[in-house]
Amino acid sequence: MPMTDTENALIPPHENITAVLVLDDGSVFWGYGFGKETTTFGEVCFNTSMTGYQEILTDPSYAGQIINFTFPHIGNVGTNAEDEETKTSAVRGLVIRQDITEPSNFRSEQHLNDWCLKQNLTGIAGIDTRKLTRFIRKNGAPNGVICFNSQGKFDFPALQAQANEWPGLNGMDLAIKVTCNDTYDWTTTRWTLENGYGELNNPKAHVVAVDYGIKHNILRCLATTGAKVTVVSATTPAEEILKLNPDGIFLSNGPGDPAATGEYAIPIIQKLLESGIPLFGICLGHQMLALAVGAKTTKMHQGHRGANHPVMDFNTNKVEITSMNHGFMVDKETLPEGVKLSHISLFDQTCCGIELEGKLAFSVQHHPEASPGPQDSHYLFDRFMEMILENA
Repeated sequence: MPMTDTENALIPPHENITAVLVLDDGSVFWGYGFGKETTTFGEVCFNTSMTGYQEILTDPSYAGQIINFTFPHIGNVGTNAEDEETKTSAVRGLVIRQDITEPSNFRSEQHLNDWCLKQNLTGIAGIDTRKLTRFIRKNGAPNGVICFNSQGKFDFPALQAQANEWPGLNGMDLAIKVTCNDTYDWTTTRWTLENGYGELNNPKAHVVAVDYGIKHNILRCLATTGAKVTVVSATTPAEEILKLNPDGIFLSNGPGDPAATGEYAIPIIQKLLESGIPLFGICLGHQMLALAVGAKTTKMHQGHRGANHPVMDFNTNKVEITSMNHGFMVDKETLPEGVKLSHISLFDQTCCGIELEGKLAFSVQHHPEASPGPQDSHYLFDRFMEMILENA
């Protein structure tokens, strides 16, 4: 009796298959495992950046997600401690086209496979990442499971069930899982080829950063403008933040559904706005500010993730090429009176920035700190410092 299409789909296309990616609709992608031998699950998204895979893998905003890299050469610069955006990766897994490229870079300290083992991170190589990307573009970001089994044994019904049982990012507060436990100070400045990282010696101002999953390069960019930064957890009450006597307040990037995080973050931000202290938000911080003034957020079809996203700044009428990483957005149609749309994506006209009229508060959806990506938007950190100094 001939086999069905479903049975044929579950026959390994090559010998020595050691991993599979199973999506919630039953789609199967065969490959070869690397990193930690285990099973992992999450929302499958894609990132189009051609550089910076280590920064991407250590960006807390990717908590709960499996990243499909569209660029085929992953691993070619190795890994090093200086390029980590946090000490522990929050990513659930990674998908790459080719076997890990052997590193060839003077800054490389460790092979990507060894680094993944250290991070307890599981990956799958050898799959058609273009096909997976087209699937996501057509159907939206699915739930998926990577199973790495060196014996090539897979329980497909169980893996698909696991993908379907995961609730997804809607309604999920992940900022609470990646925020810091203790308050700490930050004075390290941006990296240069000549000197590596620097140190802030004569701060101009004191900024308190609310950590929803903050990247190290955001802190470096703030310090480079002259800010001594104190980082506090996402749930720190407004009264405690104000007791630190900040000259400016920063709302950080982070993962998950902004509406879920907003259940505890919105009242805090509303009290901070009442103080009149200059405030700047990025990514999830941008969404938190929008929610705090009455706007709404919504889940995107596929999200924006990459380092080549054009954004229009209406203040300068200039187009910036930016880094982005978000699966939720502020619905610009819900912006209340007194909230100005300051930036839009030129890919799909979605909201990428707001300013509060009559208040010293603004935010952007994209990542001006880059890491990885272009540095067109670094001026936003200078704009924030100028706002702080003018308000002093």
